[in-house]
Amino acid sequence: MASINILLRKKANARGEYPIVMRIVKERKSKTITLGISCYEKDWDFNNKRFKKSHPNWNQRNRILLKLEQRALKIVDDFLAQKLDFTLAQFEEKFRGTKLTKTSNVLEFFDMIIKEMVDADRISNANAYKSTKDSLLKFKGNHIPFQSVTPEFLEKYEAFLRINGNQNGGIAFKMRELRSIINKAITRKLIPQEIYPFRDYKISKLKSKPTKRALTIDEFRSIRDIDLSEHPHLIETHNYFMFSIYTRGMNFQDMMLLKWSNIQNGRIHYTRSKTKGKFNLEVIDKAQEILDYYKTQNRFTQYVFPILLKEDLTAQQIHYRKCKVLSMYNKRLKELGRLANIEKPLTSYVARHSFATILKMSGTPIEKISEMMGHADVNITMSYLKEFDNETLDKENRKLMDL
Repeated sequence: MASINILLRKKANARGEYPIVMRIVKERKSKTITLGISCYEKDWDFNNKRFKKSHPNWNQRNRILLKLEQRALKIVDDFLAQKLDFTLAQFEEKFRGTKLTKTSNVLEFFDMIIKEMVDADRISNANAYKSTKDSLLKFKGNHIPFQSVTPEFLEKYEAFLRINGNQNGGIAFKMRELRSIINKAITRKLIPQEIYPFRDYKISKLKSKPTKRALTIDEFRSIRDIDLSEHPHLIETHNYFMFSIYTRGMNFQDMMLLKWSNIQNGRIHYTRSKTKGKFNLEVIDKAQEILDYYKTQNRFTQYVFPILLKEDLTAQQIHYRKCKVLSMYNKRLKELGRLANIEKPLTSYVARHSFATILKMSGTPIEKISEMMGHADVNITMSYLKEFDNETLDKENRKLMDL
């Protein structure tokens, strides 16, 4: 007989969350299987081995755990019905839906991980893996044994990506996804650690200086004060962009998920989707004007902005809606920029970069900007900041004459 348990691991990941795993025990031997889900300790019910209601997606995540648990129990029942004295490795093969052999195909393993991500409602992660898998398919076809992924293979793959228009940033992204897949394969004992190719091929060499995309103070004023009376279709776009700046560079994902319950006593309390950092910020007057605009709409959802128009959407539906609205938002930002006579192309990211740069231009210390943006390292903040122009630097240098 075998027992199945859902557990919270004792060691937190880099984000401070604890991975949720499945442990199968048979004949005093155990195997731990990662499920691709994690949470903070305060959101886990250790007695019932489920998410607490304090977790933002507790109900949906608990359904996922129940589905995974039922799948595991069915596999055990099937083994028993066939009177097979199965091993824990055989159970894992059935549970993950693929046969773990040392000749496994990289692309097949990609498919397995993508399925796990989708099952765990990690749609963005699944799409990132799929993007890299598709490019590898174009590069080498559908048969790529793990042993063939050598430093030489990676160099040729890099050259292939460059020929097809990828810059350093895009190449580094795909290399990190491939590295993640290989690390997972090693962790699951699918391949030996000795063939790991990224000891010799360094992704860090692809690091390039980021393009500074922030608005100047004058450009910010042009956007802020623009007259849209003859362009009503841009009002939503303008509201999203300005609200992002007024809320310390809140990104589109977090604006999409922002609920009226997150706003209490003139302050916004929310957890950033990307880093899981906690934010508690004042609603300044200009941001309040935007909130008042949406409050009067009396929509039948808990969300502040009209991006998610229904309750109880699945993770796939939320991801699809996000991509659709974000695409239109960025398209209309270009139009908004042209109306404001701003030459640089506007995107949703420009708002976050502009928040940091405008405060820097206004004399706010970088350390404070870093904390306001929720960065763990000031160097991350520096990458957001636009350099001062030569005239501004010359003006500062002349202060030496006044000493």
